[in-house]
Amino acid sequence: MKSDFKTNLRAELDYHGLTVKELSAKTGIAKGTLDCYLGVRASMPPADIAAKIAESLGVTVEYLVSGQEPKKQDNKLLDHNIRSIIQVLLELNEKDIETVLALSKILKCQSEKH
Repeated sequence: MKSDFKTNLRAELDYHGLTVKELSAKTGIAKGTLDCYLGVRASMPPADIAAKIAESLGVTVEYLVSGQEPKKQDNKLLDHNIRSIIQVLLELNEKDIETVLALSKILKCQSEKH
């Protein structure tokens, strides 16, 4: 599923629990400029600005632009869905995590049979 820069930037800010103001302080990019990338018009930043934002969020520019990580043979990068699952898991209690783990194992077994 493809997504756009605005959506991916917002998702990353939420994932990291950052505000636009905090990202501005972290990157040195004016808050108003960042607001333009997240606003109704959702303008696309120049490559150097996109690279600075991506670096500060620990993702690639390709991920911010397309929602897809570049394919790497030796180092699989987590896609957005996996990262979202991890974020949800971090908010669960221990019992619920055990339940999710058991369910995951059942689903894995079922998918191996098909």
